[in-house]
Amino acid sequence: MRVMIFVKATADSEAGLKPGPEMEKMFEDMGRFNQQLIDAGIMKDGDGLKPTSQAKRVKFDGANRTVVDGPFTKDVNELVAGYWIWEVKDLNEAVEWVKKCPNPMLGPSEIEIRPFYEMADFADVITPEAEKIHADNVKKSASK
Repeated sequence: MRVMIFVKATADSEAGLKPGPEMEKMFEDMGRFNQQLIDAGIMKDGDGLKPTSQAKRVKFDGANRTVVDGPFTKDVNELVAGYWIWEVKDLNEAVEWVKKCPNPMLGPSEIEIRPFYEMADFADVITPEAEKIHADNVKKSASK
């Protein structure tokens, strides 16, 4: 099962990286944790995200598109500061790995675990043509 792990933003992460001994230690600890995930065959991808002050959103309403510049300050803990994509046997395994994670922020923080949809989740609604298109796109993406 594939899951996306969201590291939720904090006021500190939205303020940007601040060099210092605490930040250096956090990066070292996270580097060691990421290596454990890689060694276990769990981690497929992951990275940190710049603050929303450097982001844009595109809002959709029918055929209309509106671009909104960051920062996005409403409920900062609802924003995402980083992510991993993991391959695990089930959600319980993902929870156990997250519990081993060093704190990804300098203060209190939160991590969210969300499973990806799999093609089997759409068995009642997907057509054979749509399934083939999806499979072809996955193959193309994996070969890049």
